Amino acid sequence: MDTNSDYIVVLTNLPDRHTAQAMAQHLLELRLAACVNVLSPCLSIYHWQEKIETAEEVPVLIKSRSSDFDAIEKAIRAKHPYEVPEIISLPITMGYSGYLNWIQTATNRSNNQQNSSLQ
Repeated sequence: MDTNSDYIVVLTNLPDRHTAQAMAQHLLELRLAACVNVLSPCLSIYHWQEKIETAEEVPVLIKSRSSDFDAIEKAIRAKHPYEVPEIISLPITMGYSGYLNWIQTATNRSNNQQNSSLQ
C-alpha cells in the first residue's frame, strides 16, 4: 500500500448518461484521467436561486493526479452544461501502489505525445 496524496478522485454530476459518457471520453482523450466511472442516475436535492430543487443526475468519478486538477476543472467547465457544476477533488491518501502507478502512467501526456508522433 502506498500512502501519498499525489492522486485524486474528482467528482462531478451531469444531467444524463450521454453527457456523462461524452465528458468521460473527453477527459480520457486529454489524458487527464486514467479511469472515469459513470454511475447510475441518482436524485439530487439542492438549493438553487433561493429555491429547493430536485433533479436526476449521473454522478461521475474521475481518477487522476492532483497536479492535473486545474486542467481537469478547466476541461469540465468548458463542456459542462450547468452554470455552476460540481467539481470537487478528494485526495487518495492510501492505495494499492500498482493501481496508483497505473494512474501515473495512464495520465502521462508526454507518452501520448511520443506515441502520436510515431504514427
